[in-house]
Amino acid sequence: MKEISCKLLVIGAGPGGYVCAIRAGQLGVDTVIVEAGKPGGTCLNVGCIPSKALIHAAEEFEKVAHMAGGKSPLGISVAAPTLDLGKTVAWKDGIVSRLNSGVAGLLKKAGVKTVHGWATFRDGKTVAVETETGVQVIRAEAIVIATGSAPVELPFLPFGGPVISSTEALALSEVPKKLAVVGGGYIGLELGMAFAKMGTAVTVVEALPRVLAQYDAELTRPVVKRLAQLGVEVMLGAKAKGVKGDALLVETADGKSAKIAADKILVTVGRKPVTEGWGLDQIDLDMAGKFIRIDGQCRSSMRGIFAIGDVTGEPMLAHRAMAQGEMVAEIVAGHKRSWDKRSIPAVCFTDPELVTAGLSPEEAKALGGELKTGLFPFAANGRAMTKMGEDGFVRVVARADNHLVLGIQAVGQGVSELSAAFGLALEMGARLEDIAGTIHAHPTQGEGFQEAALKALGHALHI
Repeated sequence: MKEISCKLLVIGAGPGGYVCAIRAGQLGVDTVIVEAGKPGGTCLNVGCIPSKALIHAAEEFEKVAHMAGGKSPLGISVAAPTLDLGKTVAWKDGIVSRLNSGVAGLLKKAGVKTVHGWATFRDGKTVAVETETGVQVIRAEAIVIATGSAPVELPFLPFGGPVISSTEALALSEVPKKLAVVGGGYIGLELGMAFAKMGTAVTVVEALPRVLAQYDAELTRPVVKRLAQLGVEVMLGAKAKGVKGDALLVETADGKSAKIAADKILVTVGRKPVTEGWGLDQIDLDMAGKFIRIDGQCRSSMRGIFAIGDVTGEPMLAHRAMAQGEMVAEIVAGHKRSWDKRSIPAVCFTDPELVTAGLSPEEAKALGGELKTGLFPFAANGRAMTKMGEDGFVRVVARADNHLVLGIQAVGQGVSELSAAFGLALEMGARLEDIAGTIHAHPTQGEGFQEAALKALGHALHI
């Protein structure tokens, strides 16, 4: 094959990679992107998008099942529902396929050349790609590594048979009767709660003293309450030890052995960067533990090589990768760019949902100085009442001296959609008075944001 030369080569067409390539193409940069699978990466194909589709289907099924039981206060009663998971997965796959085509179309429109295959570094400027028709050599002035991450596999619970990762969980053809979830983080609880709503008996095994340990206990309390309502058994301080037949072997918090009967064992103990198989040993990159070390502009230790997204460390969020990719494209195009990391909203799509942006109360305290905190419960919000979603709250953390907002958190039904307002407030350097003085539409859950700011200022109106 003829050697290809370009100004920018992007390795990986996940959210970070494809956004980087599209933006570079828009700026007139001669760009090539290499992807071994389908465009969109983990997020679009086996992560964010398909999991939200499954979560939505589970929510709809649970609503109807609740009505069939004659327990709905809305006065609606229906026949007992049934669920064809195969059809649900086919619907989910249709969404993924449309988005795959959309990303491919956007790359083409931006003038980006796509090469399908697995890329391996030969040196800091040259990559060889194994394609279906042979090896394609690509030389580039600048290279972006956007290889993403993969599920962590436990040595005593290797994937295969009944032991599955989130990828397989999103492609099941039947709802399992019994599901053991190893890991009580956001992935395990998002999927565990979804299957519980579909009728699965779910047990969560978490080694730490509480689930969703990356969030503060006050924020996760409504989720823990909902887990109990759904009949999910949560084993805290417990360690998975292996699998025997159709059971997960567990060491409980008091050191005893237990067996959890399970049709499927879903292992969700984290994700690891994909740093193997693409020739890391052929180039000389500084590492930060298992991640590629980067500076504030995503430059690696080698001139002309950038790295973005999950391969560079936490937080492993698609929108972080996208922001990095856009910035790098503009830097390669000769623009002066940097990015401010103080506001990267994170959403956990459990029931209820969690949103965090900026600093948590504990992180804000660590900075020193006095704080003002305002919390407004959805139990006092009219829109939340009409949606039967009164559990949860919005919380605002600000400096006491100048009222600069440092962090915003929320837990509640549908609060993921408030993440944009939270991120914008932090990005714009809002003070409590800015949020309190902004007229919020009534009746909406967003009013809770304004009320939390008012509460921090000492004059909440509706509580």
